[in-house]
Amino acid sequence: MWALWVLIGAAAVSAHLQDLAFDGQKVFRVIPQNDEQVEILNSLASNIEVDFWQPDSVTLVSPKMEVDFRVEADISSEVEDFLKESGMEYRVLIDNLQAAVDAQFDSKARTTGHSYEKYNNWETIAAWTADIAAQNPNLVTRSVIGETYEGRPMYLLKVGKSGSNKKAIFMDCGFHAREWISPAFCQWFVKEAVETYGKDTVMTTLLNSLDIYVLPVVNIDGYVYTWTNDRMWRKTRSKNSGSRCIGTDPNRNFNAGWCTLGASRSPCDATYCGSAPESEKETKALADFIREHLSTIKAYVTIHSYSQLLLFPYSYAYKLPSNYEELNTIAREASKQLTSLYNTKYTYGPGATTIYPAAGGSDDWSYDQGIKYSFTFELRDTGRYGFVLPESQIKPTCEETLLAVKYIANYVLDHLY
Repeated sequence: MWALWVLIGAAAVSAHLQDLAFDGQKVFRVIPQNDEQVEILNSLASNIEVDFWQPDSVTLVSPKMEVDFRVEADISSEVEDFLKESGMEYRVLIDNLQAAVDAQFDSKARTTGHSYEKYNNWETIAAWTADIAAQNPNLVTRSVIGETYEGRPMYLLKVGKSGSNKKAIFMDCGFHAREWISPAFCQWFVKEAVETYGKDTVMTTLLNSLDIYVLPVVNIDGYVYTWTNDRMWRKTRSKNSGSRCIGTDPNRNFNAGWCTLGASRSPCDATYCGSAPESEKETKALADFIREHLSTIKAYVTIHSYSQLLLFPYSYAYKLPSNYEELNTIAREASKQLTSLYNTKYTYGPGATTIYPAAGGSDDWSYDQGIKYSFTFELRDTGRYGFVLPESQIKPTCEETLLAVKYIANYVLDHLY
């Protein structure tokens, strides 16, 4: 019964939920065994509207890869018949996406305000950024680094004891609008920082010695849209001249192998790279801030979901970073720390070979700017819920991820350059 009240209480979402936008939609997982089956998937995607969850685009599909995609309700049974006939190995990950969307809101936190154990809409997060800074003036300061396409301020929190000549780590969340677990982690991290400062020796040392910049949501307009209009929206909300299609993939919009591998030049595609590098106000604001603070920022951490990966450069090319051995060791140890809590298994390695090539990403760009510790997390899960991870998993997901992030931060502190 309480789950029902949680839903009723989530007024911002309820109108969206009640319109049953995703009723009967299915999410399939297929594993094409050879090039012929990859071609079958390509032809499917060219004939009907397919929303690829993993990988981001049909162009990235290769044999033996797990491929997750969503199809509209009215064609889901035809698609299933088609997969059966093709002889492709498949299973239904989510039988009714609307039920999964509704079931996300299973948190027992009944508060109407901000909670670390439920998904908060943008208004709630924005208010929280002001509150957490006001309540912890010695540890947290809030600034605005730019505004979004739709004119929303981009709030940045700087977490750390004030000091001179401090080096810094930059962490961001919410690049892709539908990856709700990502902003939840940025909020959780700040909470843990202020609550454990002076009690936890590692956190205390980190905040005494480093500043940690936290950008809770990069793609604010897209995030708002997932609450009001379309829970599965991914991109920004900018208009594209000459196209009816809206938005750019902000994580294909950086000047790092821009619009080459794993990015699309079509404004209608989920991986659209934009009209030029940093064409999006959000990516430009982020890049400008990092460029202005390059002398102090020594690590860059970006949080995405899903698939339980810890990645480092490169994603835009099949080449290894010059400090590959070091990054690989850090990723291995950080993954071990993460797994130690709930036995959640992570895969780690360079982006292009570990998942798939993707040009124009923020981690490759920051690395090429000279930030040699650049990492991307893909949080829980591995597809059971995908982008609609239930709120009951926020706490364990954030707790385990925090161990990995603290490990990385501590390593950076010991290896300042």
